[in-house]
Amino acid sequence: MTKSSGFKVGMGIVVAALAGIQNVSAQAPTLSVDPSRLPRLGTIDERFQSYNVEMVEVTGGRFWKPYRASASAPSTRGADNSGNIPAGSNPDLFAYREPIDLSNPRLRRLAAALAPAYMRVSGTWANSTYFAENDEAFAAPPNGFNAVLSRKRWKDVIDFAHAASAEIMTSMATGPGVRDVAGLWQSDQARRLFAYTRSVGGRIAAAEFMNEPNLAAMGGAPKGYDAAAYGRDFKAFVAFIRASEPDAIVLGPGSIGETAESQSSAEFISTRDLLVASGPGIDAFSYHHYGALSQRCSGIPGQTTPEAALSEAWLASTGQTLAFYRSLRDEFAPDKPMWLTETAEAACGGNPWASTFLDTFRYLDQLGRLARAGVQMVAHNTLAASDYGLLDEKTLRPRPSYWAALLWRRLMGTIVLDAGVHDGMHLYAHCRRDVRGAVTLLAINTDRTTAATLRLPATSERYTLSADDLQSAEVKLNGTALELGPNDDLPPFAAVTSPPGPIEIGPATITFLNVGDAKNPACH
Repeated sequence: MTKSSGFKVGMGIVVAALAGIQNVSAQAPTLSVDPSRLPRLGTIDERFQSYNVEMVEVTGGRFWKPYRASASAPSTRGADNSGNIPAGSNPDLFAYREPIDLSNPRLRRLAAALAPAYMRVSGTWANSTYFAENDEAFAAPPNGFNAVLSRKRWKDVIDFAHAASAEIMTSMATGPGVRDVAGLWQSDQARRLFAYTRSVGGRIAAAEFMNEPNLAAMGGAPKGYDAAAYGRDFKAFVAFIRASEPDAIVLGPGSIGETAESQSSAEFISTRDLLVASGPGIDAFSYHHYGALSQRCSGIPGQTTPEAALSEAWLASTGQTLAFYRSLRDEFAPDKPMWLTETAEAACGGNPWASTFLDTFRYLDQLGRLARAGVQMVAHNTLAASDYGLLDEKTLRPRPSYWAALLWRRLMGTIVLDAGVHDGMHLYAHCRRDVRGAVTLLAINTDRTTAATLRLPATSERYTLSADDLQSAEVKLNGTALELGPNDDLPPFAAVTSPPGPIEIGPATITFLNVGDAKNPACH
């Protein structure tokens, strides 16, 4: 999503989280775990691990400028969608990019390897994007809009979703262009989008009304937009969905950046006020989380450093944000599932190290924490754009977090087990995907200098991710660099067999341990 000069609130979560890495002990204790006895905590959606493709990627337009781009590079490009940037943002933070090629075989193949998943096509840009009625070319967006989504581009999304076994999630246009003279939201654009999707064999499985309504002004809402206006509009949206698209999951509110320590702002609408005004209607409670703002947004409070990337304070920010929004869920939408519909290393496109092995710790630890906490879906931002993309946006080659995502997808099933909370190691456990009785452990050693020891009573298959340099784009699996084959074939994920007994988890490494003979009754 987009966080720029207008995003100065809700970042209290990170200010205290940026003060260095955790202390290391001279010798880490041995942790003994019996996978056969780990109790069941709950289950997660089969599409738990999902991803975002920003709407501006689909239409083409200005997105976060690469760090390598020169200061003199143009940030606009003629009469196209490039004018679509968040209200109040610094234009120098953005650079024009062509629409993403969703027909690219490599992109489709790598996305399909993560299936099943949700593909969220949204972001702040979606709030002011016009969906074309026909194949007419536009010299400029219609009044009240900042970008045009052609039917061809949306058909590309639908075709990609089919090829990648993904379900489409999106949000509605909510800016001035979809309002009547009284300022009331009209469903015409939403109705056209759903109808066209059906007409070409697609399906919108889930929808948020607006991307990040608590930052409505930055998202292009009409001047003076407040909680009461949102409540009125949301009720109209829900009425439209229930009458016309009853199978679609209504998500909301999709807020960003709040914790118990959040500070108010004239540009900020509290999620509590949004929920009071909107009343019931959501099928799943959605929210967004970024632990910090990236270096692109330097000068705005809420930065982080690579030195903090393995600290407990930094990793714990995921749970702090969840706790705040879960308390609102419990009050206003009890028993509704929690969906994290947008998250990444840092807002504003991610820091330079978001594309390296260093951020893989956050990525997997976040999945582990949220699965243990019962969150049902986590959509990483993005699949293949900017520094926080799972794939390099130029080459579409996997970054370290993609390889981690693929291991998670292959090994971690939907039944979540309680591995406990331990000093010196982040440990998570799930039933092994598609193997009855088997258990997979995820052991993350965030200590940069000291190995940890995990003792298991049974033979295990070990998959260890490591890097010679934490800020390297290369990651190794059991000592061998991971890379695509000559025909974009995925490499074999060869395990190392570990006998019963102690297993060393090296400093700053991530290890999946598959215990095939666990015979855990929760995994039957």
